[in-house]
Amino acid sequence: MYILLFLSVIISGTSVLFINISSKNLKLLLSFSGAYLFAICALHLIPEIYLSGSPNIGIYILIGFFAQILLEFFSEGIEHGHIHIHSHAGHAFPYAMMIGLSIHSFLEGMPLANLGTGSHNSLLTGIVMHNIPIAIALMTMLLKSHINKQKAIMWLVVFALITPMGTLTSYAIGENIIGNFSSYFDRIMAVVIGIFLHISTTILFESSENHRFNLIKFIVILLGAGIAIASL
Repeated sequence: MYILLFLSVIISGTSVLFINISSKNLKLLLSFSGAYLFAICALHLIPEIYLSGSPNIGIYILIGFFAQILLEFFSEGIEHGHIHIHSHAGHAFPYAMMIGLSIHSFLEGMPLANLGTGSHNSLLTGIVMHNIPIAIALMTMLLKSHINKQKAIMWLVVFALITPMGTLTSYAIGENIIGNFSSYFDRIMAVVIGIFLHISTTILFESSENHRFNLIKFIVILLGAGIAIASL
């Protein structure tokens, strides 16, 4: 699991060095991942979290949803493909963006520590699919901001390590600190569901530019949702 989380980011991010990934193709990747995230929330994650019987679990979903809005003031929306070029980046790295993105990825990794949940594979797949276009957008932004390749790769490696770090930290907390292990993971999962709902709906709302119907994007969205349905 940790290797998959790490390598999916490294491979997709470094592909920018060898392949010209257009903004159009990046948006298609985002549309696919957004549809998959939304579908697994509706089909897997939300039903499972409410079946757990944890009281007031919906509050934690709202916390995750609104926390992501706050994080995007720092990350500049790179989680859903917004690439902001920092012309001054060669002198001042956009640390606020990286911190916001890292907190987002750290939180996503936390519920993966609960290997016993039925939705674990769906969650893992969703995070991997979500991180692939983020890694591409991150590397594209860094390179266009005139940051040298070595430094850009270094920050990509840092980003690749954040989600596994979230999983390891969550496992340590659940095993050694929190008394009610299942209640802890129910709440963490609910926060991540809220984050996923914000990210996925933002991507899907933005997938129709100028309110024009795009057949290819619509097919990609249906494909993402269809794969989630097939995993039931």
